[in-house]
Order: sequence, then C-alpha cells, then structure tokens
Amino acid sequence: MSGLALVLGLVLATATALGFLILLLLKSGVANRQEHFEKKAKTELADMFIFTDSKTLFNYSAAALVITPILVYLLFGNPVLAIASGIGVAFAPSYLIKRTKRKRIEKFEKQLPDALLMVSGGMRAGASLSVALESMVKEQQAPLAQEFELMLREQRLGLDFDSALSNMEKRMPLPDFILLVAAMRITREVGGNFAEILESLAHTLRRKHDMEGKIKALTAQGKLQGIVMALLPAFLCLILTYMEPEAMAPLYNTWMGYGVLTITTIMLIIGHLLISKIVTIDV
Repeated sequence: MSGLALVLGLVLATATALGFLILLLLKSGVANRQEHFEKKAKTELADMFIFTDSKTLFNYSAAALVITPILVYLLFGNPVLAIASGIGVAFAPSYLIKRTKRKRIEKFEKQLPDALLMVSGGMRAGASLSVALESMVKEQQAPLAQEFELMLREQRLGLDFDSALSNMEKRMPLPDFILLVAAMRITREVGGNFAEILESLAHTLRRKHDMEGKIKALTAQGKLQGIVMALLPAFLCLILTYMEPEAMAPLYNTWMGYGVLTITTIMLIIGHLLISKIVTIDV
C-alpha cells in the first residue's frame, strides 16, 4: 500500500512539474510573441501615420484569438471550422496591416506625377525647391502630403537633404520614388534644369500608370476566373447541403469529412494563388 502511495505521489509530482514547465514555456512564448507583435505593429503603423497603443491592439487580438474559435464551435459544432477560424484570426492583424500599407503606397504612387508637376511649376515660377515642396504639400492630400511634410520637418530640425530623402525612401520603397530620389541627388551634385527633369519624370510616370491600368483591365477576367474557381465548390457544397442534408451530413460530422474539407480548402487556396500569380504582370 505504501509503495502504491509512493508511485502515485511520484506521478502527481511529475505531472505538477510538467504542468508548471508547460505554463512557463507558454508564458515565455506569449511574452516573446507580444514583444515582437508590439514592436512590428508600432513601427509599421507609425510609418503610416497611424498612432495607436500597440499593447491594446495585441490584447484585442489575443482576446479575439481565444473567443472566436469558441463561438464558431458553439454555433456550428465543427472543430475543423473552429480551428480554421482561429488560424484566420491569428493572421488577420498582420494581413490587415500589410494590406493597409499596400493601399497607402498605391495611393502615394498615383499622387506622385501630379505632385511633381506642381513642384516643377513652382520652380519655373522662380521658387526654390523647399518653397515649391511646401506649396505642393498644402495642395496635396495624404499620404503624399504627410510624407513630404515629414521630410521638410526633418530638414527644419537640422537633418540634411540626403538623409531626409533616405528616410522617406525607406518608408516608401517604390521604384518610381527611388527613381525620383536618384534624380534629385544627381541634379544636386552635377546641376541642371531640375524643373524640366521633374516635369519629364512626371510625364513618364503618368504613361507608366496608364499602361499598368490597361494591363489590369486586360487581366481582370483571369483574376475573376480565379475567384469564381475558388468560390464555386463552396457554393455547390452549400446548395447540396440545403437540398440533401442527410447525404451531406458525414462531411460535417465525421473525421473523414473534416479531412476532405481540409484538403479541398488547401487545394482551392493553392489554385487561386497560382492563378493570381499567373495573371499578375509587373511593368
């Protein structure tokens, strides 16, 4: 009897030690994940002039990561769907930040030719580059106005022109803007008619954007086909579930059905990504 009690005591002590070790590992992992998330979110959001508390954002994300799978499981009773919702919520913040940054960069790219023409016109009227940039900032909207205004403020605080341009180039890693920065630096070093260079560059960028718009219009059908291809099986599955719920029940109530749904979803996602890759043409 004493031997059995000793064995049970050892098992209990081992289980307690393992549980404590797992809690420490989870706590360390969560702390590292929180530090990485807050640092990345704070940097990328600040670059987009979105000033928010990254710690609060992480707390909301963690709460959603816990609550969403539970709600999905209570509503549908499907563990695979609950796990998928949890994975989606885990990647949602990074996806939204990247998407917002991409949309902001695209808007900046569209504003750039008009802004260059305004700066060129101001310099042709006799204004210096700084005065022409300040006038352009007052007329333009975000995000272009925000970026150039920040560059001008850095210069007022004592930062040299090249360093301010480099900081702006890091925030806006666009080929068009990199070309503009190179033109600015070369003109400052060797001289030349900067207003004429800006005007020529603006017309070049405008023609490039027109060409990109035509390519997007020509590839829109292929992108739509990719979306339809990915959504059609899900639509047919819903229709069949509504028409024959008993025949489709094993698909949602058995582990074999869960496996079929998982493999089908992965294959559809891969197919959609491949089609999107094929129809995406870089100019």
